[in-house]
Amino acid sequence: MIQDQSIFLFGASGHAKVVIDIIETIKTHNISFVVDDDVRLQGKKLCGYPVIGDRNRLLQERSSLNVQTGIVAIGTNSDRARIAKWLTEYDFQMITAIHTSAQIARGVTIGENTVVMAGTVLNTDSEIGASVIINTGATVDHDCRIGDFVHIAPGCHICGNVTVGTMTLLGAGTTVVPGVSIGERSVVGAGSVLLADVPSNMVVAGVPARIIRMNSKEI
Repeated sequence: MIQDQSIFLFGASGHAKVVIDIIETIKTHNISFVVDDDVRLQGKKLCGYPVIGDRNRLLQERSSLNVQTGIVAIGTNSDRARIAKWLTEYDFQMITAIHTSAQIARGVTIGENTVVMAGTVLNTDSEIGASVIINTGATVDHDCRIGDFVHIAPGCHICGNVTVGTMTLLGAGTTVVPGVSIGERSVVGAGSVLLADVPSNMVVAGVPARIIRMNSKEI
């Protein structure tokens, strides 16, 4: 049964469509509306839900809308981080969305505003930070530490005792062997195999993965 609590989504992209599907599947909240800073989307609909406007509109209509809880549905780490921090500054509450098909083992902790998508596996005693995306079909094995604002893309396989630093992106199909540490704000190219530690602020790719350059872009 759907609870009485209503929520909003911040973000009206393709990623948001998947988040909507999760929320509709788990049936724990009602989606009232969508917010997006692209003013061109105001008045349109996303999966049947109205896009009311940007963050300023959300603040202006906060009392009349009577919705104080939301989730950030933005795929880009830096943008998701900025919006999540902004919502927290204005005392909005954040939920976590976990698909019913996700396998969550004992001892796993998951931070607020995190999305765990269909077909994922999170194994024993792993820690998943806040505003993280564990995307479709990804697996995170035992005792891993996934930092805030990380994106684990579809089909990634992370072995045990791996650490992934804040704001890092693991591209689709990445494999990480046990015990590897990946720094903050790094990018791992799709299909890579990580056999060794990766420093912060690096772009790596390949089989095995090698450093290509420093990361100078927001991710």
